[in-house]
Amino acid sequence: MEERLKKIEKLKELGINPYPHSFNRTHTFRQIRENFATLIGTGQKVSTCGRVITVRGHGKTIFATLADGTDSMQIYLRRDELGEKFELFQYFDAGDFMGAKGSVFKTKTGEITVLVDDYVLLSKSLRPLPEKWHGLRDIEIRYRKRYLDLISNTEVREIFKKRTQLINLVRQFLDKRGFLEVETPVLQAIYGGAAAYPFKTHYNALEQDMFLRIADELYLKRLVVGGFEKVYEVCRDFRNEGVDRMHNPEFTMLELYLAYADYNVIMDLIEQMIEYLITEMGSGKKLKFVDKEIEFKTPFRRLKYMDGLNDKLGVDVLSIEESELNKLCEQNGIDYKKLGFGSKMDKLFGELVQKEIVEPTFVVDYPKIISPLAKTHRDDERLVERFELIMFGVEIANAFTELNDPIEQRKRFEQQLAHKEEGIRQIDEDFIQALEHGMPPTGGIGIGIDRLCMVLLNQPSIRDVILFPQLRKESGEKL
Repeated sequence: MEERLKKIEKLKELGINPYPHSFNRTHTFRQIRENFATLIGTGQKVSTCGRVITVRGHGKTIFATLADGTDSMQIYLRRDELGEKFELFQYFDAGDFMGAKGSVFKTKTGEITVLVDDYVLLSKSLRPLPEKWHGLRDIEIRYRKRYLDLISNTEVREIFKKRTQLINLVRQFLDKRGFLEVETPVLQAIYGGAAAYPFKTHYNALEQDMFLRIADELYLKRLVVGGFEKVYEVCRDFRNEGVDRMHNPEFTMLELYLAYADYNVIMDLIEQMIEYLITEMGSGKKLKFVDKEIEFKTPFRRLKYMDGLNDKLGVDVLSIEESELNKLCEQNGIDYKKLGFGSKMDKLFGELVQKEIVEPTFVVDYPKIISPLAKTHRDDERLVERFELIMFGVEIANAFTELNDPIEQRKRFEQQLAHKEEGIRQIDEDFIQALEHGMPPTGGIGIGIDRLCMVLLNQPSIRDVILFPQLRKESGEKL
């Protein structure tokens, strides 16, 4: 770093600004490759730029490799071509940004190269690239210093480009079907829409505590009450809970609501959406995730929640006492002491059933006790019309035939409070009042965008599809 600072001082002495304001680029490296034949045929010169990755000097000639946001390319500097300016390159280092102008040609080995007749320093880097820039593998560094990860690993850049493509395709799919994208509050006086602990903050102007949303469900349903029959939001949600391979406290969700539909209609819609995403992204019909591979096909398998759990435990779980449920939790290594009855049941399902599901599967008809926002099942009062989409053991989506009976909704909220479910502390009276004004029959779903990216892009950890995942503060690091 000291050597690079000295180079900056020398450049300034020579009247060269190491941090100019802009550069006129005519061609990216990808455009040079794609238009090489035309450039050669017309003799047109290019003005291009990028980060210096490697430098190889041979006396009166220098070869360097530059990378931009599209590709990488070799440039060729000759003393005979550049004269005295050739000597300025001694003040360049790997990591610097530079602009180069010149003509294109192919070397004897067939590599497309720019013969430089003028060049300029665009930004002097003070810190060098990682020692193994061509393949940074230290997981901790990759997550903490994502910019180094993106510089070093082109495949990582491609993953995040595909993530953006996937989200855009989700929007296209819904927009084509008449859905309206909206925005709802991130700061909420009463959080709801899920069973989770919130992040708490304080609103100085209002002199009251506020919460970062754990879901946007209750606000989107208010919009259905207000007359928006097809509505969705791609949103950031926040849950003050654990961090692991499948969970990040800040995550991206898609939530949508469709009036006059039930969970069967939503199942069909999401099945079509997943197939659309796979087709448009060119993933092919074979899906691989970590060490498992499947042949993607529709329709998806259906599995009843209680059938799956009861088969594993050998009892009708909804008919047993809580003490017996506690014993089942102990036998299966589940810490149940801070959980309500429904959460204990769901933990057992996750451990014993969900982990074994590989092919895309709709797990349907959940117990009412863990689904306070879903409509009672038309054939069994103990259940609700709810499904989750599971792929490779990963929960991708959660959907309901939405509860629109305000009297029943109040009873469910009260039951949730009585069982002391995670984070629930009060009933959202305004939401109940909205339902009392009338909400049509509605189907709704929440899709974890991060997890969907994990599965469709074959990334083993949620941190691999979030540019800046949450990490514990490093020792000695100031907040």
